[in-house]
Amino acid sequence: MAKLNISVGISDFSEIRQNQYYYVDKSGLIRQLTDGNRAKVTLITRPRRFGKTLGMSMLENFFNIQKDSKDLFYGLEISKDAALCHQWMNQYPTIFLTLKDIDGLSFEDAYGQLMEQIADLYKEHVYLLDCDTVDPDDMQIFLDLKAGKADKTKLSRSLAYLMKLMHHYYQKPVILLLDEYDVPLAKASSHGYYDEMLSILKIMMSTAFKDNSDLLFAVITGCLKIAKESIFTGTNNFVSDTISSSRLNEFFGFTQSEVNQILKDADCIRHASEVKQWYDGYHFGNFDIYCPWDVMNYLRDLQQNPMIRPSSYWKNTSDNAIIRSFIDQSGSSISQKLEKLLSGGYIVQQIDENLTYDYLHSSENNLWSILYLTGYLTRVPDAEIEFALPIGSTALMIPNAEIREIYESTIMQWFNDYARSWDRNNLFQAAWMEDADTLTAEMNRLLRQTISYHDYREDFYHAFLAGIFAGAGYMVESNREHGEGRSDIVISDLTNSKIIIFEAKYAKSVSTMEADCEKALEQINTRMYAAEYEDDYDQIICYGIAFYKKRCLVKKAE
Repeated sequence: MAKLNISVGISDFSEIRQNQYYYVDKSGLIRQLTDGNRAKVTLITRPRRFGKTLGMSMLENFFNIQKDSKDLFYGLEISKDAALCHQWMNQYPTIFLTLKDIDGLSFEDAYGQLMEQIADLYKEHVYLLDCDTVDPDDMQIFLDLKAGKADKTKLSRSLAYLMKLMHHYYQKPVILLLDEYDVPLAKASSHGYYDEMLSILKIMMSTAFKDNSDLLFAVITGCLKIAKESIFTGTNNFVSDTISSSRLNEFFGFTQSEVNQILKDADCIRHASEVKQWYDGYHFGNFDIYCPWDVMNYLRDLQQNPMIRPSSYWKNTSDNAIIRSFIDQSGSSISQKLEKLLSGGYIVQQIDENLTYDYLHSSENNLWSILYLTGYLTRVPDAEIEFALPIGSTALMIPNAEIREIYESTIMQWFNDYARSWDRNNLFQAAWMEDADTLTAEMNRLLRQTISYHDYREDFYHAFLAGIFAGAGYMVESNREHGEGRSDIVISDLTNSKIIIFEAKYAKSVSTMEADCEKALEQINTRMYAAEYEDDYDQIICYGIAFYKKRCLVKKAE
């Protein structure tokens, strides 16, 4: 395997290029943003971990008049366009601000984070204080913002103030690059101070983008396209580039040809199918896109351990609370759709790309829209759709194995939490009193409340059984070696010296459930699952269970 110098978690373009880290060339984005049809404001929305911040860092290094970036771009696609580089490379005052770290449990906490971020931005441009022709009042505003002591009015206009001073200093209009603009609103919505944060950001955006002669052009990135009237009110010449309507899709995420080249460079072509199964499947516009964060993490791990299997890198870096909130609201309609998705199918939904965070949970359509826009679902390619879709509808599917695993682990945790909140006293009493009929009825009640997945295979039912008893004061053991085989679930009540052994079977139809129960009991007997407990427990209870979809039948060994 070839040794690639892979960077993971570095979004600074100059650091990647200076340290000769492996870099997939996305410099063609510059040409797209500077062509003759250039928009005044371009909003680019993509899910997390699709290279937005790195892309913005690349743009900042290319345009920033304070830098000399010729060496950084040497050998990249854009360097071959001498005329474009002469016109644009390091020719304009440039502001690069990311809001991805603005968070807080209260508005005061988040406001403090925003103030510090703006103060750091102003410190980057402290050279402006050397300009003798700057208005003294503007100079005082600069000093207040740099010191983090400005009031809310000045903070909300801080980008406009800085652009004005930079335009005056350089005698050139400013390029503004605003990264992850919607993170503060997402956090505010989660913690209950949405209106306060919106009031700050709305003025900040309006004064920076609307009829601002100090602005040459702006590029904004985020996860959601927040309704224009909510935050970008009155912004002229505003162009949105989203996952469903885009000309820039190839610049965010990896295309198939790029992944082929990466695997070739890493001498990992033999891993192509598993990389595709786990990290491909996003359909943005006309492009089939891989998640770049996952691909590079997996290649890095492969270099250290050639036998390592793919895993979910995305779930450890993204907030998966949206899936949990979705499941918490799960009505019968939502449950059935989730089950269809998890079985490999697709659903058809109305998608609204113009949302506001304060109304995300106001309708079921909004929830599906969020899952789509944040990368937990993707659009089904037209060739795979079996019928004509209603106007305005989109066919949605789970993109790959990684995201499926996130759903499954989230659903399993939800069920464990749900099972603990359910009144299980009748179920537990029936289990210890050897009342198979009541145990059957109680387990069927609980089973009907679940969101099932894995197409009802035995591992789903195994997790279901363990989840019922987990956290109830019993010791739960799964798939432990016993005698001549492996029983499914063992429940121990050490205080009362009692133990239950469950053996579960997946029935192929309702009519075979009873016979499958008998097979489970026969297996317990012939493989001597109970033998090792006879010296330590006063009571050993053995149950055979047959499951079919959302039904179960329990029988006790005589």
